[in-house]
Amino acid sequence: MSDVSFVFPNDVHTPWSIMIVLYPYITGLVAGAFVVSALYHVFHQEVLKPVARLALVTALCFCAFATMPLLLHLHHPERALNIMITPSATSAMAGFGAIYNFYLLLLIVEVWLVFRPLIVERAGTETGTVGFVYRVLAMGDREISDRARRVDDRIIHLLAIIGIPAAVVLHGYVGFLFGAVKANPWWSTALMPVVFLASAIVSGIGVLVILYLVLCWKRGVKPDSNCVRAMSRYLWISLMVAVTLEMLELVHMAYEAGEEWHVIKELLTTRLAVSYGIVQVLIGSVVPFFLLAIAIHPRLNPRVMSFLSGLSGLLILVQVFAMRWNVVVGGLLFSKSFRGFVDFPLHVTGREGLIAAAVVVILPFVALAVVSRFLPLLGDDEELQSVTSDSGRVATSPRAERHLTTTARPFG
Repeated sequence: MSDVSFVFPNDVHTPWSIMIVLYPYITGLVAGAFVVSALYHVFHQEVLKPVARLALVTALCFCAFATMPLLLHLHHPERALNIMITPSATSAMAGFGAIYNFYLLLLIVEVWLVFRPLIVERAGTETGTVGFVYRVLAMGDREISDRARRVDDRIIHLLAIIGIPAAVVLHGYVGFLFGAVKANPWWSTALMPVVFLASAIVSGIGVLVILYLVLCWKRGVKPDSNCVRAMSRYLWISLMVAVTLEMLELVHMAYEAGEEWHVIKELLTTRLAVSYGIVQVLIGSVVPFFLLAIAIHPRLNPRVMSFLSGLSGLLILVQVFAMRWNVVVGGLLFSKSFRGFVDFPLHVTGREGLIAAAVVVILPFVALAVVSRFLPLLGDDEELQSVTSDSGRVATSPRAERHLTTTARPFG
């Protein structure tokens, strides 16, 4: 700890760990990935069809582990159930519990409906453990009529519409929590929920670009250049909006020049000089901005475009994590006296150490790999979904059957 004489006795230790950095980071990936899925299912952006299912399943896998950082941070994680059993109408965390459960259920139902024709078809053809899994997922269905398929499509469209405001609330709420802390000038700004939401969309699109390119490379499939270019364009626009809002928030603080500005300015130029100035602004914002401006050029070589888009997506993921780090940790570093700073401890082992944090980040990708064993995540509807025969029973075209054997494999 430094500047001890300017730190209050009850402000020596930081109350939060790196898990509170991961919590908004993972929920941001959920919201951002769902936005890409909604662009296809709601706004009919056909160019995004190759990643529509991948986006939806990615959102579900990350949503399943979104609360794990919070549970690891709690000394008694079993008490989290009290939010559901005895909720408080004035508690933002209780509100999050309801929003999270609703959104998770929405994702589960939408994923099931999207893959239902394939699940029902394979429930009748697969045997052993895999067949048992498909039969459980089919919930007793043995056939899907044309009318049932049309009803499913309407429900999918409706769920995607409902999911858009739900995703906004899910991640905007995280920014609301920080913005509501009036005693912390680094957090208490009206733009905080909007900034968190904009950066969430950026991170979600960025991780989808990387996942799509990696999956295509691992399976020896050529990426759809139009799809990659479209995602890069959305990523570029979202990055500009997010960075503009972040800079606007900082400029507004500097223009007001309140009594707390001197400590925020010192925080940015000393303690957060590397993570903010170099990592978040230069490496994570400026460099991807120019790379994506080149990548979206219509005459660019597809391989070069894929490389620039993938590199930009990776740098943007680093940028968003740095943003979460600078907001959470930055707000914990300066003393409530506004005259001193404390150190933020980083432990390697333990429930809230770096190893545990790495495991939390990896788990959604492991879940995605497991899901890919049973459900094809890439391809067009005509190739990946079962088709309905004239008799009303589910059938699969030879082309679809050949393609399914190559696409319903894990990452490797």
